[in-house]
Amino acid sequence: MDPLVYVLDLVVFIGIFSIVSLSLNLEFGFAGLANFGKVAFVLVGAYTYAILSQIGIPFYLCLIAGASISAIVGFLVSLPTLKLRADYLAIVFLTVGEILRLIVKSEDWIGGGVWGMTVSPAISLAGISARIDTLVNIGLVYFCLFICFLVVQLLTNSPYGRVIRAIREDEVAAEALGKDRAKYRGQMLALGSAIAGLGGGLYAQYLQFIDPYMFMPMLTFTVWIMVLLGGPANNWGALLGAGLVMLFDRGANVAKDYVTLAIDPSNLQYIMFGALIILVLLYRPQGLLRESQVKTKAMEIVRRGRDAVKNK
Repeated sequence: MDPLVYVLDLVVFIGIFSIVSLSLNLEFGFAGLANFGKVAFVLVGAYTYAILSQIGIPFYLCLIAGASISAIVGFLVSLPTLKLRADYLAIVFLTVGEILRLIVKSEDWIGGGVWGMTVSPAISLAGISARIDTLVNIGLVYFCLFICFLVVQLLTNSPYGRVIRAIREDEVAAEALGKDRAKYRGQMLALGSAIAGLGGGLYAQYLQFIDPYMFMPMLTFTVWIMVLLGGPANNWGALLGAGLVMLFDRGANVAKDYVTLAIDPSNLQYIMFGALIILVLLYRPQGLLRESQVKTKAMEIVRRGRDAVKNK
């Protein structure tokens, strides 16, 4: 592969997984929801995009539809599960991810079953070089990333964001103040699922092919590594974690062509990912970047008052 094309390809993957990482950061970092079925909503977005693109729907409508259907699925899944906590909630989401993957794997009419299906690209660039094609995808992916980052940043630095952090920290206290825990968590899951569905649509259209084996549980765990490494409840940390993990992941794919090891570099990277997470959780559990502060007017007044008291 042309080295420049490989670098541009890496940039596209960093952008796509940054979107998915932002979605998990919104759910886990800010709302405290242990969504171990993140791959399910990426899958819904990818298959929605693939199916609609095959019947000639414009790519932007395919992306919107993928995000919308993922949001609906996320909200429906949340209805019977939001009373569960911690590991029980995580197990349910993990199960949902596997159920959806087995459905698309078993039913040929959905997306080709085990054989997968081809996906129409966003823009037809027949006869154009691979570099130009990848640059177009970079523009599309990073435009979507900018929109998602802006939405999540504004939301989490608003009074609404202050409420979801309060529910994460102490559900009983938040409910005593009249905040409906189930409603806020359902909304967070719907929005997080929509963002993940958008990432799944971009993933499908860039690769121009999908099959059920692309949506194994390891994809969920990879996104979790991104969030935990970068720093939960910090949107810049989600981007940093995605960049570092994808750089390492794609680098391992290149290394196996040049380095001879007793173990396949692709397998070695998962071992190193596990060791890295253990070290991060032991010595820097807040991640590389600390949780961002809430930047609302009310919180600014509180900080000024606190600083004034300290300076007396």
